[in-house]
Amino acid sequence: MTSAWSRRTFLATSAVLTAAGGSALVLAEPRTATAAADDPYAALRATWSALILGEGFSPTAEPFKTRLATLGTQAQQWLDTMAPADGALWPDAVYVDPDPDTDPESYGFSAKMADSFIRLNTMAQAYRQQGTGLTGNTGLRDAIVTGLEHLNSQVYKAGQVRYGNWYSWQIGAPQALLDVCVLMYDALTPAQLGRYCAAVDHFVPDSAVASYTGTSTGANRVDLCRVLALRGVVGGTAAKIALARDALSPVFPLVSKGDGLYADGSFIQHTTVPYTGSYGSVMLGGLGLLFALLKGTTWEVTDPKRQVVFDAVENAWAPFLFNGLVMDSVAGRAISRGEVDDHRRGHPILASIVLLGRGASAAENARWRALVKGWAQRDYYSPPLSNPSLNLTALSRLKSVLDDTSLTPIPEPEGHRLFPDMARATHRRPGWAAALSMADKRITYYESGNGENLRGWHTGSGMLYWWGDTFANGQYSDAFWPTVDPYRLPGTTASRKPLADGAGGDWGVALPDVNWVGGVTDKKRAAVGQYLKGLSSTLLAKKSWFFLDDTVVCLGAGIRSQDGAAVETTVDNRNLGPTGNAPFTVDGSVKPVTRPWSATLNGASWAHLGGHGGYVFPGGATVKALRENRSGRWRDINTGGSSETVTRAYLTLWVDHGQNPADASYAYQLLPGASEQRTAARAADTGWLRVLANTDDQQGVSVASLGLTAVNFWFGGSVGPLTADAPCSVMVTEHPDDTATLCVSDPMRMRTSLTLTWNRAVASVVSKPSTVTSATTGSSLRLVFGDLSGTRGATQTVKVRLA
Repeated sequence: MTSAWSRRTFLATSAVLTAAGGSALVLAEPRTATAAADDPYAALRATWSALILGEGFSPTAEPFKTRLATLGTQAQQWLDTMAPADGALWPDAVYVDPDPDTDPESYGFSAKMADSFIRLNTMAQAYRQQGTGLTGNTGLRDAIVTGLEHLNSQVYKAGQVRYGNWYSWQIGAPQALLDVCVLMYDALTPAQLGRYCAAVDHFVPDSAVASYTGTSTGANRVDLCRVLALRGVVGGTAAKIALARDALSPVFPLVSKGDGLYADGSFIQHTTVPYTGSYGSVMLGGLGLLFALLKGTTWEVTDPKRQVVFDAVENAWAPFLFNGLVMDSVAGRAISRGEVDDHRRGHPILASIVLLGRGASAAENARWRALVKGWAQRDYYSPPLSNPSLNLTALSRLKSVLDDTSLTPIPEPEGHRLFPDMARATHRRPGWAAALSMADKRITYYESGNGENLRGWHTGSGMLYWWGDTFANGQYSDAFWPTVDPYRLPGTTASRKPLADGAGGDWGVALPDVNWVGGVTDKKRAAVGQYLKGLSSTLLAKKSWFFLDDTVVCLGAGIRSQDGAAVETTVDNRNLGPTGNAPFTVDGSVKPVTRPWSATLNGASWAHLGGHGGYVFPGGATVKALRENRSGRWRDINTGGSSETVTRAYLTLWVDHGQNPADASYAYQLLPGASEQRTAARAADTGWLRVLANTDDQQGVSVASLGLTAVNFWFGGSVGPLTADAPCSVMVTEHPDDTATLCVSDPMRMRTSLTLTWNRAVASVVSKPSTVTSATTGSSLRLVFGDLSGTRGATQTVKVRLA
């Protein structure tokens, strides 16, 4: 095997290369003889080149050989089609705006400007990378320089008034421009570099990071710091690099509102949008790059608060990674981007975790690499090394982990994570995982913007995602979003009232005026509830989920609407792929696999979908079922998406509450991965689950075999053995050792006092939080909680010894 070339050696020495055909290619001579080791900026350029080109891989080994050839082919296409003209560097990328503004049309023109720099970046990488067929090609080199000069003279220059999207001018274009400047540094004159730096200074002045507000927070702040740092590297300006380093500090501390990382593991961007899997990925990757760039230099990031980011790897990102994918519940409008699905979004996060490990402790680095190896190995649906959207650097990092025989892969964790600060939850059990998306007065129903995610209206209305360990990992990857019925998302209760694309407004401005969203967890099980108000409708509902060992118990009550439209609760909506022949059985009767097929299942006790799991309806229910083909285009939900029609088969189960329901309800169990036999057995065991309440006031269940009682008190009252004098969420678990754990929270974050009584003999209180101001034991347990308004909906845990 050919040994890998060191990118630092490659760039610092501008060595003589030998082309595949045998002719010698000579790169431009360095402008100065100063060795990189004696010039901190040359050393930083070499480091950055290695970070963005990758290192430690062989260009003759797969998947790198093919990927390098593809890079060369793409660069050749840009080289062949480049045609500098007024207003465009390529005919299909016109950037001149006849009516400069900030409307969607202007957004398009600014995007073409940034895309022109991105194409030049692709060409520069092909010039510097080995094995592209264009390595060191002088014609390509000259074309790149011509392109930079053209864009600088026409549009990206000092004094130019920006139009369209701020992002294109402050992040998209300058990041690509500065990368090209580093890669082509020896081919550019000091005058050219000076003009390019002046352009960056014009659009990204120091004031861009003067305050931690607006578009200068979270992932955007990290991106801006990357621009400032590379501007300092290219221009040899120490103050710029120091400013970039120092401007990172506001990103590190945990926040209690707005954008950033929260103590409970939430990550918010755009003020109201859970974004761990999209903007959070950008922030993680950007921080990893900057930490690595500056490590060991005068400008090394030493702020002790950076440990918050390291801690967030397992507190914020890991809970949303499963078998290599990152859950769509925290991807915002990125779910509508057809070329990058949940797996392809997850892989860069894995690579970023590996990179971030370089700046962490040895123990953290080793554990993270073992985590990444597990996620990458288990991604049978979309193996990371086959991801066409993953760049060479990410590929090389992941391959190094997969090839590391000293690493033992860490399996998927088990347990429950509740994220009250972003109205999300994840639940993991042996064989499956689930995620829940909700909305409240702080967290939007969904985000649209830039023509993206136009029909994500109900993703915050209690959407319940789930995956199996070795099955259904492509459930939301395989053209789900353009083909699914957007009014029938799994787990949601929604009005069929027609909504316009982008209903509610862009950028997550639509917020339901509700407080009661959240729940309690003992880190293994959970009781979660959502007071639902429909988007642009009169729909109201109380929804509860009880996440247990092998099931999720789903209750709904108080469902009412006056929209004049049908209201439905979607039990599930499974993407069966192009063929859709998974067998469907109801109470032992196998249903047709033909499409379309539909039926009203009166008095159904259970149902089972082969290869997926089971559904149990306590006491029987009237459920509607539909097997159908659904067609759509990515462009239907994203104006920049493909216009090709795609078709997928679906099996949908839903409860029809009728038009204008006044007080409808539902109850069912979801059993991911359950066999038909286990599903039927659970339905036959009518005493396994007791529904203690399912009303507009309270919802609660008990499972004697688990020693569990859980209640969501929408209002104070008594349910089973529990009495609360105010709204709260409660879960009690009795253990075999004669102890019990009581978990309590105030999802509304408003209680200044709460009294909870458990009608059970208790000998003593073993431990309690400071929020408990009084605890009385005896024939019953009475707990008085003080001010819970500052607990941010977090679970308060009391442990007792039973009498």
